[in-house]
Order: sequence, then structure tokens, then C-alpha cells
Amino acid sequence: MKKYYMKYGLGIAGALIAFFLLTKLVGLHQYPILSAFNGLIFGAGIFFALKDYKASSDSFKYQDGFQVGLFVGALATAIFTAFMAIYIHQIDTEFAKAILDSWGLNFNKGALIVILSLFIMGLSTTFVLTLAFMQLLKESWNQRA
Repeated sequence: MKKYYMKYGLGIAGALIAFFLLTKLVGLHQYPILSAFNGLIFGAGIFFALKDYKASSDSFKYQDGFQVGLFVGALATAIFTAFMAIYIHQIDTEFAKAILDSWGLNFNKGALIVILSLFIMGLSTTFVLTLAFMQLLKESWNQRA
């Protein structure tokens, strides 16, 4: 199962980083609404990881598939969050302030809240998408007539 974590987790993280850098290049990286596309990237990566795991395993158990989905998404989330932490603290120190200004918050605009939000959103997206995809891919218990 480790090969699925690495292959798809790194693939999702790479796609997320590439998407962010592309929006940065175009000048649209400060619009949080574009992070909705991150859900599509997570969804595609988790779905293909589960589908690939199901195709290569003899018996597809729900708990094993759920584990694959969660670990793939958690690895991608950790890598992307680490990238964004480095980006926010080392490359563009005004990025977090610009994002928080668009949220309309009235408290100290530190970068930690943006990084923590990225991490929580990534894990919650992973959990919800894994639950949804496992409903599509699980083996049916219904008897054939």
C-alpha cells in the first residue's frame, strides 16, 4: 500500500503546488475562491489511487481502501502545507496578510492561521472525498438473483 501513498500523495501535492504557482504567475493567487480547484485536484488523485488499489488487489476491503484514501490525502496535505509555510515565511511575506484582508478578519493577521487553515481544509477534504469515493468503489453485499 505504501506505493499508492507515495505515488498519488506526491502527485496530488505536485499538482497543488503547480496550480498555486500557475495562479501566482497569472496574478490570481490572492483570490481564495480559486482554492476550490484544490478540491478537484484532491478528488481526482484520491479517486485514481482508490481505483488503482482496487484493480491491483485480490480482495478490496473497505478499511484498506479507506486507509489508502486517507493516507494519500494526508501526505499530499502535509507536503502542500509545508510548501505553503515556506512560501509564506520566506518568499512572499505579505501573502498571508493579503489573504486575511480578503477574509475581513479583525484580529492579528499572522501567517499561522493561514497555514493552519490550509492543513485543516486539506484533511477535511480528504476525509469527505474518501468517504464518498469508497461508497462508489466498495464491494456490494447484495446477492445476485
